[in-house]
Amino acid sequence: MKILMINDYQLPVIACFLLFFGMIMYWISLVISKNNLIFKLSRGLVFLSNLLFGTTLLVRWVGEGYFPLSNLYESLIFLSWTISFIHLIVEAKTQSRLVGSLATPLVFFISGFSSLTLPVEMQKALPLVPSLQSNWLMMHVSMMMISYATLIVGSLFSLLYLAFVYFNKEVLSTEVINNNGMINSISSLSSEKKSFSKLSLLQTIDIWSYRIIGLGFPFLTIGIISGAVWANEAWGSYWSWDPKETWALITWLVFAIYLHSRLLKGWQGKKAAILGSCGFFVIWICYLGVNFLGKGLHSYGWVI
Repeated sequence: MKILMINDYQLPVIACFLLFFGMIMYWISLVISKNNLIFKLSRGLVFLSNLLFGTTLLVRWVGEGYFPLSNLYESLIFLSWTISFIHLIVEAKTQSRLVGSLATPLVFFISGFSSLTLPVEMQKALPLVPSLQSNWLMMHVSMMMISYATLIVGSLFSLLYLAFVYFNKEVLSTEVINNNGMINSISSLSSEKKSFSKLSLLQTIDIWSYRIIGLGFPFLTIGIISGAVWANEAWGSYWSWDPKETWALITWLVFAIYLHSRLLKGWQGKKAAILGSCGFFVIWICYLGVNFLGKGLHSYGWVI
Protein backbone atom coordinates (compact mmCIF):
# COMPACT_ATOMS: atom_id res chain seq x y z
CA MET A 1 0.00 0.00 0.00
CA LYS A 2 2.91 2.32 0.74
CA ILE A 3 4.28 1.78 -2.77
CA LEU A 4 0.89 2.59 -4.25
CA MET A 5 0.66 5.80 -2.25
CA ILE A 6 4.16 6.89 -3.43
CA ASN A 7 3.19 6.28 -7.04
CA ASP A 8 -0.10 8.03 -6.40
CA TYR A 9 1.71 11.30 -5.70
CA GLN A 10 4.54 10.86 -8.20
CA LEU A 11 2.52 10.06 -11.33
CA PRO A 12 0.79 13.48 -11.65
CA VAL A 13 4.14 15.22 -11.13
CA ILE A 14 5.64 13.21 -13.99
CA ALA A 15 2.57 13.99 -16.09
CA CYS A 16 3.02 17.69 -15.35
CA PHE A 17 6.59 17.65 -16.69
CA LEU A 18 5.48 15.71 -19.78
CA LEU A 19 2.83 18.35 -20.41
CA PHE A 20 5.42 21.11 -20.12
CA PHE A 21 7.53 19.60 -22.89
CA GLY A 22 4.37 18.79 -24.87
CA MET A 23 3.27 22.42 -24.59
CA ILE A 24 6.62 23.70 -25.89
CA MET A 25 6.56 21.21 -28.76
CA TYR A 26 3.01 22.17 -29.74
CA TRP A 27 4.08 25.80 -29.99
CA ILE A 28 7.11 24.85 -32.05
CA SER A 29 4.90 22.76 -34.34
CA LEU A 30 2.81 25.87 -35.05
CA VAL A 31 5.91 27.70 -36.23
CA ILE A 32 7.35 24.73 -38.15
CA SER A 33 4.04 23.59 -39.61
CA LYS A 34 5.59 21.24 -42.17
CA ASN A 35 7.26 19.12 -39.50
CA ASN A 36 4.72 16.46 -38.54
CA LEU A 37 7.19 14.64 -36.28
CA ILE A 38 7.13 17.40 -33.66
CA PHE A 39 3.33 17.42 -33.79
CA LYS A 40 3.15 13.66 -33.29
CA LEU A 41 5.66 13.75 -30.42
CA SER A 42 3.71 16.50 -28.63
CA ARG A 43 0.51 14.48 -29.03
CA GLY A 44 2.31 11.42 -27.67
CA LEU A 45 3.42 13.34 -24.56
CA VAL A 46 -0.16 14.43 -23.90
CA PHE A 47 -1.33 10.84 -24.39
CA LEU A 48 1.22 9.59 -21.83
CA SER A 49 0.22 12.28 -19.33
CA ASN A 50 -3.43 11.29 -19.82
CA LEU A 51 -2.53 7.68 -18.98
CA LEU A 52 -0.70 8.83 -15.84
CA PHE A 53 -3.67 10.89 -14.67
CA GLY A 54 -6.00 7.95 -15.32
CA THR A 55 -3.67 5.57 -13.48
CA THR A 56 -3.56 7.94 -10.51
CA LEU A 57 -7.34 7.96 -10.29
CA LEU A 58 -7.52 4.18 -10.67
CA VAL A 59 -4.93 3.62 -7.93
CA ARG A 60 -6.89 5.82 -5.54
CA TRP A 61 -10.16 4.17 -6.46
CA VAL A 62 -8.82 0.68 -5.81
CA GLY A 63 -6.75 1.65 -2.78
CA GLU A 64 -9.36 3.73 -0.96
CA GLY A 65 -12.52 1.92 -2.06
CA TYR A 66 -14.41 4.97 -3.36
CA PHE A 67 -14.46 7.03 -6.54
CA PRO A 68 -11.64 9.61 -6.17
CA LEU A 69 -13.55 12.88 -6.30
CA SER A 70 -13.81 13.71 -2.62
CA ASN A 71 -11.38 16.64 -2.40
CA LEU A 72 -9.89 19.46 -4.46
CA TYR A 73 -6.73 17.55 -5.40
CA GLU A 74 -8.63 14.58 -6.75
CA SER A 75 -11.04 16.79 -8.69
CA LEU A 76 -8.12 18.67 -10.29
CA ILE A 77 -6.49 15.40 -11.36
CA PHE A 78 -9.84 14.24 -12.78
CA LEU A 79 -10.25 17.58 -14.58
CA SER A 80 -6.73 17.27 -16.05
CA TRP A 81 -7.48 13.76 -17.23
CA THR A 82 -10.82 14.75 -18.79
CA ILE A 83 -9.58 17.88 -20.56
CA SER A 84 -6.57 16.04 -22.02
CA PHE A 85 -8.86 13.20 -23.13
CA ILE A 86 -11.26 15.60 -24.87
CA HIS A 87 -8.30 17.40 -26.40
CA LEU A 88 -6.97 14.16 -27.91
CA ILE A 89 -10.41 13.25 -29.31
CA VAL A 90 -10.99 16.68 -30.89
CA GLU A 91 -7.45 16.76 -32.23
CA ALA A 92 -7.91 13.35 -33.85
CA LYS A 93 -11.07 14.66 -35.56
CA THR A 94 -9.66 18.00 -36.71
CA GLN A 95 -5.92 17.25 -37.10
CA SER A 96 -5.39 20.82 -35.91
CA ARG A 97 -2.37 21.83 -33.85
CA LEU A 98 -4.29 24.76 -32.42
CA VAL A 99 -6.26 22.45 -30.13
CA GLY A 100 -3.16 21.18 -28.33
CA SER A 101 -1.56 24.62 -28.32
CA LEU A 102 -4.54 25.87 -26.29
CA ALA A 103 -5.46 22.85 -24.15
CA THR A 104 -1.97 21.65 -23.16
CA PRO A 105 -0.93 24.86 -21.34
CA LEU A 106 -4.23 24.83 -19.45
CA VAL A 107 -3.82 21.20 -18.34
CA PHE A 108 -0.17 21.89 -17.47
CA PHE A 109 -1.14 24.70 -15.10
CA ILE A 110 -4.01 22.70 -13.59
CA SER A 111 -1.80 19.67 -12.93
CA GLY A 112 1.05 21.87 -11.71
CA PHE A 113 -1.26 23.61 -9.26
CA SER A 114 -2.65 20.33 -7.94
CA SER A 115 0.66 18.45 -7.70
CA LEU A 116 3.23 21.14 -6.96
CA THR A 117 1.29 23.93 -5.22
CA LEU A 118 -1.39 22.35 -3.03
CA PRO A 119 -0.15 21.34 0.44
CA VAL A 120 0.58 17.64 0.90
CA GLU A 121 -2.19 17.47 3.50
CA MET A 122 -4.73 18.47 0.86
CA GLN A 123 -3.45 15.80 -1.52
CA LYS A 124 -4.01 12.93 0.89
CA ALA A 125 -6.91 10.55 0.46
CA LEU A 126 -8.98 10.74 3.64
CA PRO A 127 -11.99 8.70 4.80
CA LEU A 128 -15.24 10.04 3.42
CA VAL A 129 -17.31 12.25 5.68
CA PRO A 130 -20.89 10.94 6.25
CA SER A 131 -22.45 13.29 3.68
CA LEU A 132 -20.15 11.92 0.97
CA GLN A 133 -20.82 8.28 1.76
CA SER A 134 -23.43 7.95 -0.94
CA ASN A 135 -23.81 6.34 -4.35
CA TRP A 136 -24.59 9.83 -5.65
CA LEU A 137 -20.94 10.88 -5.16
CA MET A 138 -19.77 9.25 -8.38
CA MET A 139 -22.87 10.27 -10.36
CA HIS A 140 -23.09 13.92 -9.36
CA VAL A 141 -19.42 14.91 -9.10
CA SER A 142 -18.29 13.02 -12.19
CA MET A 143 -21.05 14.59 -14.29
CA MET A 144 -20.14 18.06 -13.02
CA MET A 145 -16.42 17.57 -13.68
CA ILE A 146 -17.01 16.14 -17.15
CA SER A 147 -19.26 19.10 -17.93
CA TYR A 148 -16.63 21.55 -16.63
CA ALA A 149 -13.92 19.94 -18.75
CA THR A 150 -16.07 19.85 -21.89
CA LEU A 151 -17.38 23.38 -21.51
CA ILE A 152 -13.88 24.69 -20.75
CA VAL A 153 -12.57 23.23 -24.00
CA GLY A 154 -15.56 24.58 -25.95
CA SER A 155 -15.19 28.04 -24.46
CA LEU A 156 -11.46 27.95 -25.21
CA PHE A 157 -12.41 27.73 -28.87
CA SER A 158 -14.58 30.83 -28.38
CA LEU A 159 -11.63 32.67 -26.85
CA LEU A 160 -9.47 31.53 -29.75
CA TYR A 161 -12.05 32.87 -32.19
CA LEU A 162 -12.02 36.31 -30.56
CA ALA A 163 -8.23 36.34 -30.36
CA PHE A 164 -7.95 35.36 -34.02
CA VAL A 165 -10.31 38.14 -35.10
CA TYR A 166 -8.52 40.71 -32.93
CA PHE A 167 -4.98 39.90 -34.07
CA ASN A 168 -5.93 39.67 -37.75
CA LYS A 169 -7.57 43.05 -38.11
CA GLU A 170 -4.92 44.11 -40.57
CA VAL A 171 -5.73 41.12 -42.79
CA LEU A 172 -9.50 41.02 -42.43
CA SER A 173 -10.54 44.62 -42.23
CA THR A 174 -14.20 43.69 -42.64
CA GLU A 175 -15.87 40.41 -41.78
CA VAL A 176 -19.63 40.38 -42.18
CA ILE A 177 -21.37 37.06 -41.49
CA ASN A 178 -25.15 36.85 -41.65
CA ASN A 179 -27.44 34.81 -39.41
CA ASN A 180 -27.07 31.78 -41.64
CA GLY A 181 -23.30 31.88 -41.44
CA MET A 182 -22.90 33.00 -45.09
CA ILE A 183 -20.14 35.49 -45.83
CA ASN A 184 -21.67 38.65 -47.30
CA SER A 185 -18.62 40.79 -47.90
CA ILE A 186 -14.89 40.54 -47.41
CA SER A 187 -12.32 43.29 -47.64
CA SER A 188 -8.83 41.85 -47.55
CA LEU A 189 -5.50 43.61 -47.46
CA SER A 190 -3.68 40.46 -48.55
CA SER A 191 -4.49 37.90 -51.21
CA GLU A 192 -8.07 36.68 -51.68
CA LYS A 193 -6.95 33.10 -51.15
CA LYS A 194 -5.39 33.95 -47.79
CA SER A 195 -8.55 35.75 -46.67
CA PHE A 196 -10.80 32.82 -47.51
CA SER A 197 -8.37 30.47 -45.75
CA LYS A 198 -8.54 32.53 -42.58
CA LEU A 199 -12.33 32.83 -42.77
CA SER A 200 -12.59 29.08 -43.24
CA LEU A 201 -10.46 28.58 -40.14
CA LEU A 202 -12.69 31.00 -38.21
CA GLN A 203 -15.80 29.10 -39.22
CA THR A 204 -14.19 25.79 -38.21
CA ILE A 205 -13.29 27.19 -34.79
CA ASP A 206 -16.82 28.54 -34.40
CA ILE A 207 -18.41 25.20 -35.33
CA TRP A 208 -16.23 23.18 -32.95
CA SER A 209 -16.90 25.60 -30.11
CA TYR A 210 -20.63 25.10 -30.67
CA ARG A 211 -20.35 21.31 -30.91
CA ILE A 212 -18.27 20.89 -27.76
CA ILE A 213 -20.37 23.28 -25.67
CA GLY A 214 -23.47 21.50 -26.95
CA LEU A 215 -21.96 18.24 -25.71
CA GLY A 216 -21.02 19.60 -22.30
CA PHE A 217 -24.36 21.27 -21.53
CA PRO A 218 -26.34 18.01 -21.01
CA PHE A 219 -23.64 16.78 -18.61
CA LEU A 220 -23.98 20.00 -16.63
CA THR A 221 -27.76 19.61 -16.54
CA ILE A 222 -27.51 16.00 -15.32
CA GLY A 223 -24.92 17.03 -12.75
CA ILE A 224 -27.12 19.76 -11.29
CA ILE A 225 -30.22 17.54 -11.18
CA SER A 226 -28.35 14.65 -9.55
CA GLY A 227 -26.82 17.10 -7.09
CA ALA A 228 -30.28 18.33 -6.10
CA VAL A 229 -31.46 14.77 -5.50
CA TRP A 230 -28.34 14.03 -3.45
CA ALA A 231 -28.79 17.25 -1.45
CA ASN A 232 -32.33 16.25 -0.57
CA GLU A 233 -31.07 12.84 0.57
CA ALA A 234 -28.20 14.28 2.62
CA TRP A 235 -29.59 17.59 3.92
CA GLY A 236 -33.36 17.30 3.43
CA SER A 237 -33.61 20.03 0.79
CA TYR A 238 -33.26 19.94 -3.00
CA TRP A 239 -31.88 23.50 -3.18
CA SER A 240 -30.44 25.71 -0.47
CA TRP A 241 -28.86 28.55 -2.48
CA ASP A 242 -25.42 27.53 -1.31
CA PRO A 243 -22.73 29.63 -3.14
CA LYS A 244 -21.71 26.59 -5.19
CA GLU A 245 -25.31 25.86 -6.16
CA THR A 246 -25.92 29.48 -7.08
CA TRP A 247 -22.88 29.67 -9.36
CA ALA A 248 -23.71 26.29 -10.89
CA LEU A 249 -27.09 27.76 -11.84
CA ILE A 250 -25.41 30.89 -13.23
CA THR A 251 -23.08 28.68 -15.29
CA TRP A 252 -26.06 26.72 -16.59
CA LEU A 253 -27.88 29.93 -17.54
CA VAL A 254 -24.85 31.37 -19.38
CA PHE A 255 -24.46 28.31 -21.58
CA ALA A 256 -28.24 27.96 -21.97
CA ILE A 257 -28.29 31.51 -23.35
CA TYR A 258 -25.38 30.62 -25.65
CA LEU A 259 -27.19 27.60 -27.09
CA HIS A 260 -30.50 29.46 -27.27
CA SER A 261 -28.85 32.30 -29.19
CA ARG A 262 -27.33 29.90 -31.68
CA LEU A 263 -30.32 27.61 -32.14
CA LEU A 264 -33.18 30.11 -32.14
CA LYS A 265 -31.54 33.48 -32.85
CA GLY A 266 -29.06 32.15 -35.38
CA TRP A 267 -26.08 33.79 -33.73
CA GLN A 268 -22.70 32.72 -35.09
CA GLY A 269 -19.21 34.09 -35.18
CA LYS A 270 -18.23 36.98 -32.91
CA LYS A 271 -21.51 37.35 -30.98
CA ALA A 272 -21.61 33.67 -30.07
CA ALA A 273 -17.89 33.67 -29.26
CA ILE A 274 -18.36 36.50 -26.75
CA LEU A 275 -21.03 34.48 -24.92
CA GLY A 276 -18.89 31.34 -24.98
CA SER A 277 -15.89 33.25 -23.68
CA CYS A 278 -17.93 34.58 -20.75
CA GLY A 279 -18.75 30.99 -19.91
CA PHE A 280 -15.05 30.18 -19.57
CA PHE A 281 -14.64 32.62 -16.68
CA VAL A 282 -17.97 31.72 -15.06
CA ILE A 283 -16.94 28.05 -14.92
CA TRP A 284 -13.72 28.87 -13.08
CA ILE A 285 -15.59 31.05 -10.60
CA CYS A 286 -18.03 28.21 -9.99
CA TYR A 287 -15.35 25.53 -9.73
CA LEU A 288 -12.53 27.26 -7.83
CA GLY A 289 -13.53 30.83 -7.00
CA VAL A 290 -16.43 29.83 -4.76
CA ASN A 291 -14.23 27.41 -2.82
CA PHE A 292 -11.42 29.91 -2.40
CA LEU A 293 -13.49 32.98 -1.57
CA GLY A 294 -16.43 31.68 0.40
CA LYS A 295 -17.49 28.78 2.58
CA GLY A 296 -20.59 26.70 2.15
CA LEU A 297 -21.88 23.17 2.00
CA HIS A 298 -19.46 22.46 -0.86
CA SER A 299 -16.34 23.53 1.02
CA TYR A 300 -14.05 20.54 0.51
CA GLY A 301 -11.78 22.64 -1.68
CA TRP A 302 -11.38 25.51 0.81
CA VAL A 303 -7.72 26.51 1.15
CA ILE A 304 -7.75 30.11 2.42
